Amino acid sequence: MSNRPSSINRREASLALAALLSGFGLGARAQSALPRILVGFPAGGSVDTSARRVTEAWRGRMAESVLVEQRVGAGGRLAVVALKDAPADGQTLLLSPSSMFTIYPHVFRKLQYRADVDAIPVSPIANATCGFGVGPMVPATVKTLAQFADWVRANPQQGAFASPAAGAMPHFLGNQFERAAGLKLTHVPYRGAAPGIQDLMGGQIAAGCFILGDFLPHLAGGRVRLLGVTDTSRSRFAPEVPTFEEQGFKGIVGVESYGLFLPPRTLAAVVDRVYDLAKVALRESAVTEGLAKLGFEPFSMPPADYVRRLAKEREQWGPIVKASGFSSDD
Repeated sequence: MSNRPSSINRREASLALAALLSGFGLGARAQSALPRILVGFPAGGSVDTSARRVTEAWRGRMAESVLVEQRVGAGGRLAVVALKDAPADGQTLLLSPSSMFTIYPHVFRKLQYRADVDAIPVSPIANATCGFGVGPMVPATVKTLAQFADWVRANPQQGAFASPAAGAMPHFLGNQFERAAGLKLTHVPYRGAAPGIQDLMGGQIAAGCFILGDFLPHLAGGRVRLLGVTDTSRSRFAPEVPTFEEQGFKGIVGVESYGLFLPPRTLAAVVDRVYDLAKVALRESAVTEGLAKLGFEPFSMPPADYVRRLAKEREQWGPIVKASGFSSDD
């Protein structure tokens, strides 16, 4: 049997290399189509905003312009599928939270992509810590996670927490806290963080677990109070809030990376070029300041290291998801 690559693979390789050598995105294919970053969440959200910051930094470096294209649906999964099916010519990227590749494989029985095969991790651009907070339904005297647990025991009918979606990282962090504290908390998934935060502030639900940046705009008004953060150290965005581990809840750690991905079979030279561009973007103050406004910590790492990080996290989340008892055929 011949070991020569197929004509399709040769053609994809030629296109990718031509794009790379002509300025990455200004080759023959780019004359009729601009490079694009796929995002699986609505315009105006944290993923979309992050992608737009990156494309601004890349204008004139990667191409004359880079598009942000929404492929919204299925909790970000549709965008991953679109990346999987895209040509490996360096023209299509994905900006996605890491949960699509670390948690979802344990949640969805009919996942339409293989997390370790159907996308090439290039680099994270930021880390995002989660937080657990309460609203006006919970008395102001409740200032710690342990005090919240005591309040729930005294008011079991009000013991509920919101998350941005069933199967998202905050869902399982809340579930870990529930089990560690010996509580019964009703999980209420929302379609995104915004409506969950609104109900939290309005007193319709006692507590919520969300990305820290979702809480930040509302803390000054006092209608939302953060009780704990899920990193191994305190966040510079809320330095007065202790971690779960500081409060005696060991092992409850959840940090979401927001990363860049390329289609399978993309040439290593193109992967390296995008990694270089990611580092360039993170040297731009407009990008780092924009990410900070979302409560994100900007950072990058080489592709091989990012592959290892995602694999390690995928292994870590398996038993956590299993212990929750949650799965989906959706």
